[in-house]
Amino acid sequence: MSTSPAAEAARRRTFAIISHPDAGKTTLTENLLLAGGAIRAAGQVRARGENRRTRSDWMKIERERGISVSASVMTFDHAGLMFNLLDTPGHEDFSEDTYRTLTAADAAVMVLDAAKGIEPQTLKLFEVCRLRDIPIVTFINKMDREAQDPFALLDEIAGKLALDPAPLYWPAGSGGRFKGMMDLRRKRFLPFAKKTEKDEGHPAAVAANSNAIVTYLDPDEQAELEEGAMLVQEASKPFDPQAFLEGHMTPVFFGSALRKFGVEELLEGLGAYAPPPKAVAATKGGADTHVAPGDSEVTGFVFKVQANMDPNHRDRIAFLRLCSGDFTRGMKLKVQNTGRQLSVNAPIMFFASDRELAEEAFAGDVIGIPNHGVLRVGDSLSESGTLRFAGLPNFAPEILQRVRVKDPLKAKHLKKALEGLAEEGVTQLFRPQLGADFIVGAVGPLQFEVMADRLANEYALDVVFEPSPYAEARWLTGAKADIDAFIDTHKTAMADDIDDQPVYLAKTAWDINYAAERHPKLAFERTKERG
Repeated sequence: MSTSPAAEAARRRTFAIISHPDAGKTTLTENLLLAGGAIRAAGQVRARGENRRTRSDWMKIERERGISVSASVMTFDHAGLMFNLLDTPGHEDFSEDTYRTLTAADAAVMVLDAAKGIEPQTLKLFEVCRLRDIPIVTFINKMDREAQDPFALLDEIAGKLALDPAPLYWPAGSGGRFKGMMDLRRKRFLPFAKKTEKDEGHPAAVAANSNAIVTYLDPDEQAELEEGAMLVQEASKPFDPQAFLEGHMTPVFFGSALRKFGVEELLEGLGAYAPPPKAVAATKGGADTHVAPGDSEVTGFVFKVQANMDPNHRDRIAFLRLCSGDFTRGMKLKVQNTGRQLSVNAPIMFFASDRELAEEAFAGDVIGIPNHGVLRVGDSLSESGTLRFAGLPNFAPEILQRVRVKDPLKAKHLKKALEGLAEEGVTQLFRPQLGADFIVGAVGPLQFEVMADRLANEYALDVVFEPSPYAEARWLTGAKADIDAFIDTHKTAMADDIDDQPVYLAKTAWDINYAAERHPKLAFERTKERG
């Protein structure tokens, strides 16, 4: 018997994982799936004879370089809850993809390397979470390696992030001395064992005050653990679920993702404390409103578009985060900004690059909608077609390069491929109003590598990137007459973006400031919202 949209939404936990590169995010992702029963053996999923690979890293370049460069979605049922895990790129060059993915998350797991603490990219991603009021769970990883003092790590969280850390567990040593951790809520000790291939798991937890603890800790280690646990409980504020939801406090977990230690406890904590979907701000007929998860109308927004996930089919999948209602396969949804109606006959539930048909989905779920360029990032969908959720911004690129195809006969093919990648948000595409070369913009150089890799593998295009004479790009906004007058006098520096909006390309930041002073009626925008 089906339950109400509100009841189904209440059992959803949709969360993203954020970290600095190499903090262990992808390993943690995989072992959360293992702990949740979604896969049988971490790192041993095979696809058509390929060697071991991580489930969430499906692009060829990701597997070759061991990094995540594209957000992916994994859905699994565990302990009566439906988890939607949004894996984000750790590399800073893909911050836009991460930002867009965080718009679809209700909570975030921040993974810290126990030896390095808070690193620059972690700080940037945290600021995005703060902007969106996303509550954060902290997982301090790699405790089986030499680590900073855990008190120093907590001080860093408090000092750099202005968050009250509330440890739910406390580690017994680190590196070669790491023996496990104390469960501060249940007063029990969880022993750590260095696992071998045939090892079935870590020893069972024992009561902290039982004689069994001496099996794992000598008297000095036991005294050190008890003292540390007592001190941290006296020095830290007790965990307050409401303060966590409001973004003032973070529950802290310790463990080793590689050794599968502390991962089940993290998953349990997410189930207990991470919020279910909440009401989302929207506009309807120009008036502000809120969409509640239990509302009857099916609504959602597109936060990502991915093409060619299946290289055997030229597919194009829009990732739709549902905000309300009971979605069923075959339902008709309208796109708010174009008024187009879609019959969603083959919606997809994701497991990284694998997928299965979604017969039903609720608020908090992420479904894939196959389409041929109809849906774009930032589109709002609903049964009525009248609701509009806040758009997802594009940010001014930090690097601009010219791109050309080595075979001139494939110039039209290149145009289509670049437009497709720009619609996905892989890079931004600018077409100069004078001249034939395309200019692509990106946050970092690795994006150009991914772009070249995808153009070669998915479109059979061998391209060359060359330095562009421009260093800055700004969207022009203002009265049409003022924009037209500016374009007439700056033709050589003008381009159009993928939406045919005017973009001013400048050689230096000084040129931008000078143009802004000379044309006070125009705004030279660093961001552009589409939604």
